[in-house]
Amino acid sequence: MTSPQNPWKRISSRVAYRNPWITVREDQVIRPDGLPGIYGVVESRVATAALALDADMNLCMVGQYRYAVDEYSWEIVEGGTDEGEAPLEAIRRELREEAGLEADRWEPLGGELHLSNCHSSERAFLFVATGLRAVQADPEGTEVLSVRWTPLKEAVRQVTTGAIRDAFTVMGVLLLDQALREGRRFP
Repeated sequence: MTSPQNPWKRISSRVAYRNPWITVREDQVIRPDGLPGIYGVVESRVATAALALDADMNLCMVGQYRYAVDEYSWEIVEGGTDEGEAPLEAIRRELREEAGLEADRWEPLGGELHLSNCHSSERAFLFVATGLRAVQADPEGTEVLSVRWTPLKEAVRQVTTGAIRDAFTVMGVLLLDQALREGRRFP
């Protein structure tokens, strides 16, 4: 399948804002209709997430208050990569820090995901973690976390009823459920 050519033309680009997690860029562009315009892009670190699955088909879920949407959210373990860190290295670290877990086996689930590609360049990767064992959690100072185990079937129900709205969690839970329905096994 061939991809169409980019109909946008970037004339210039400037950083409007930067912090340790994101950079907001404003580009002067020529729009697809030929008129001048602007396009704002949020750049961020590569995102990673773990579907930590125990032998009884329960998922490790992390609850935390999400400032941007002003609500509490139950999610799979998620985090960003540090400079020079591979996605798998990052999610191993995040699983240990946030949930106090290490895993013997890691398998990618799907390929690269784009969580909100209308305004963000964020790229994301999902992994299934099995062979779990407890270790000491060490959350960052910005995190006040709760951990619970949720049966996969219940997580699917919560996704389909809208009780879980975090996009990364929705994608991960549904992709894992589909993979299992298709006969894929995660030891």
